Amino acid sequence: MGSGSVDDAVTRGVPGEGTAAPPTALITAVLVDDHEVVTAGVRSWCAAADPPIDVIEAGARLAAAWTGPGATADVVIMDLQLSGGAQEFGDLRRLAQAGRRVVVYTGDGRRATAVKCIGLGALAFVAKSEGRAHLVAAVRAAAAGRAYTPPSLSGAIAADDAADRPRLAPMELEALRAWFASSSKGLAAAMLGISPRTVDTYIERVRIKYAAVGREAPTKSALVARALEDGLVTLDDLGR
Repeated sequence: MGSGSVDDAVTRGVPGEGTAAPPTALITAVLVDDHEVVTAGVRSWCAAADPPIDVIEAGARLAAAWTGPGATADVVIMDLQLSGGAQEFGDLRRLAQAGRRVVVYTGDGRRATAVKCIGLGALAFVAKSEGRAHLVAAVRAAAAGRAYTPPSLSGAIAADDAADRPRLAPMELEALRAWFASSSKGLAAAMLGISPRTVDTYIERVRIKYAAVGREAPTKSALVARALEDGLVTLDDLGR
């Protein structure tokens, strides 16, 4: 996966395949963080962005990402450790499995943590030491269904020493198969009973995971080839 930049133009994405909103569309993000100074800083950064990003403050309440205004927010920005408890990997996994676009924003900048969060389905992992520009860029990229990796972690994901076959979540695999068997993500979404936006998110996360193990697949044909190599689909699946 290539390194990130404060310029949205270099966030990873496939031309013509995304469901990104127009640049002027208002992005909404629900922020789950229990530190008032962090919340105030993120709110200020997002308000000063051009165009602004609307932040819904949730404090330490992860439930706010599922109810009220947070349930329909474009992006979930979440700290991993809330109120001194254990890291919230389970909640990250549940949000990702539901098709939510998650940016992990945490003080834990360790490579192993970054790799785990990406593996669980986060579209971006930003350490709090990265600052304003990278968090805003990550939120914009996630809202458009694209990945973002800040420079300090650009080598962490690619250097992961896991096996070269990514582990896909069940819904990521289902979305991949439905898309391969369809002429569009819209038809794939209809097959699965979910939105095209959610299909797009699942497909992008599959791309992230392949990039993380050094096997980039930026196009549909490249993803088909990877899936065939790994036995995730058969030629019969593609021809049905």
